[in-house]
Amino acid sequence: MNEKIILGEINTLLIKRDTDHGFFLVPSRTKEEICDQSETEAYEVLLPNAYITDDMQVGDEIEVFIYTDSEDRLVATTEYPKALINEFAFVKCVDVAPFGAFVDIGLPKHLLVPNNKQKNKFHVGDKRIIRVVKDEQTNRLIGIEKITSFLSNETKHLKKNQEVKVLVISKTPLGFKVIVNNKYEGMLYANEVFCKLFTGDTKKAYIKTVREDGKLDISLQPIGKSAKKDAGSEKVLDLLSKSGGFLPLNYKSEADEIMKVFQMSKKNFKASLTLLIDSKKISLDDTGITLL
Repeated sequence: MNEKIILGEINTLLIKRDTDHGFFLVPSRTKEEICDQSETEAYEVLLPNAYITDDMQVGDEIEVFIYTDSEDRLVATTEYPKALINEFAFVKCVDVAPFGAFVDIGLPKHLLVPNNKQKNKFHVGDKRIIRVVKDEQTNRLIGIEKITSFLSNETKHLKKNQEVKVLVISKTPLGFKVIVNNKYEGMLYANEVFCKLFTGDTKKAYIKTVREDGKLDISLQPIGKSAKKDAGSEKVLDLLSKSGGFLPLNYKSEADEIMKVFQMSKKNFKASLTLLIDSKKISLDDTGITLL
């Protein structure tokens, strides 16, 4: 396999030739180099006809995901999976076999999670967090549910209030365990979460504390009063614009109602309204908030 055609990743490849089965793609160098050379099959990957559109033609560069077909040959698709290689995903079990379970990764070919890579036996309909990896013995993509060893505690370079992406992996008595930026372990504390969260949810979040053990305390709101006000104000303006410029809430609204609509505490909501009033972006009366 050409090292520039990478299994499990999004590759930018060049359409070299058209066949009855689809387009054959090769690594992008320059169009002249590729089109003038006779590449061997080892340097090519098939994009089946099912993914070819009318605007594609020989010489074009396209982005494709690379995986293996039922005969373990590299194959390309224009569909994007739920996770690339070395990423985590929340997936549903769609079939089981004596040697493992198959999960829906968002592609026509389901992903195998071998029995020895499962924490507990999978059943059809189960939803689990897995990591997509390459099986070195078969050169196929597989799923692993035993994910702890893939999480790094090398977090000293991370900063307080740094924006991150989190994947909720489980609920605990303290709150919610999350995977941060596909690499680190973090915790969202229940008393700081003002929205409903479920396993598999992905959210934009912020680092609250980098702990001595390398784990991270995470917040769904920016850290610091002014940062929270700014983020809250942006959310109010965004929801107002999507609601025709008016929302029937104000300082006196119930905390539960505010949390349901804005997913923030009443204290942060009031501070955000005050900031927007002072900057003359909204008006407020007994009926609600009006966008100016």
